[in-house]
Amino acid sequence: MNLKPSPFAPAQFPDLPVVKGVRAATTSRGFYAGRGAPRDDVFLFAFDAGTTCAGVFTRSSTASADVRWCRDALASGAGKAAALVVNSGNSNAFTGAKGVLKNDATLAAMTASLECEKAHCYLGATGVIGEPLPDPNYVGGVVPNMAKALDTPNWEACAKAFMTTDTFAKGAGFTRRVGEHEISFSGIAKGSGMIAPSMATMLAYVFTDAAVAPDVLDKALREACEQSFNAITVDSDTSTSDSLMVFATGASGDAPITNDADVRYASFAAALKDICLDLAMLIVKDGEGASKLITVEVEGAASDAAARTMATDIANSPLVKTALAANDANWGRVVMAVGKSGEVIDLDALAIWFGDVQVAEAGGRAEDYDEDRASAAVAEPEITIRVRVGSGAGACTIYTCDLTHAYVDINGAYRT
Repeated sequence: MNLKPSPFAPAQFPDLPVVKGVRAATTSRGFYAGRGAPRDDVFLFAFDAGTTCAGVFTRSSTASADVRWCRDALASGAGKAAALVVNSGNSNAFTGAKGVLKNDATLAAMTASLECEKAHCYLGATGVIGEPLPDPNYVGGVVPNMAKALDTPNWEACAKAFMTTDTFAKGAGFTRRVGEHEISFSGIAKGSGMIAPSMATMLAYVFTDAAVAPDVLDKALREACEQSFNAITVDSDTSTSDSLMVFATGASGDAPITNDADVRYASFAAALKDICLDLAMLIVKDGEGASKLITVEVEGAASDAAARTMATDIANSPLVKTALAANDANWGRVVMAVGKSGEVIDLDALAIWFGDVQVAEAGGRAEDYDEDRASAAVAEPEITIRVRVGSGAGACTIYTCDLTHAYVDINGAYRT
């Protein structure tokens, strides 16, 4: 499948900082060879002893075998991490007993090659749903050679290895002062379609050399997720494989953050939120067939939860998204989306803006409404829709993209 690059694709992959205590390798298992596109499609990360981790995963009732394993391992392994293996090309979702056998074989290869505990090994997979692999050891078979090739991560190679319909590799990172040390944060993500997170989105992994206790890491990750991955949508579909994990090696040399009362917690949590938001925004910018980045801001709702419902309904509306794709300032479709949410609003106070252009006020069209100015606002590559509903102090921001014919083309050809 030849995909047109997103108009938001960066000129080059960012230069991400080295995270002490992390090694990685990539290889090709041939998932894409039959499609005429041989490429690396598996990566392995290995972590120094003492690494902690946390994760949030899809709430889909058809979650993949890999997601189910990770949930169990986080509990049984007490939030410790030794290794991570992820493949693209096959999601290992809805594969029944064969999917479990695939995981068992991969985990056996990880524990043997890295001499680590099974409960400290994590898995991820993305791609076609419902297709069992021909051999349980299909992925596990390449783990020993990857283990021998482990080195300082080539972040771009890793980011490319788990792309599916992505048009560019996604990475983000920086260093931040946390306590007495400069702490590195680097992350990679993949996702382009089937994006309507109900926890996180698609696959995203963040690595840091901070020292953080597992329960504190879990709290920080969940807080970060709500304002990043749980605040994006491309097409309203929640994946079977959604996974967001963070690995903290502790190799910075600082004492561990063991509770959220620690003075260092706020700066660590803020940094984790920032990298999660950076990665989440890259996913929206690469939404399948997207030509525009859309920010939906709802304010004045009865509660933050009510604002989230309204903002999400606007962001997911095919009518809103197709109008914006065509540069049509059809604010009536925003009114529709607010109304269908079922949330309490003050109809006489409802106001809507496209960018800085107010198009509706006091429950009707704005007195100085100007179609040309409104059309110009929605013709921009980045659009903000702001809605005030006048029923309280609740607010929420959701990020999405437009819906073009290219979305149909991509998904119609996904398996061909």
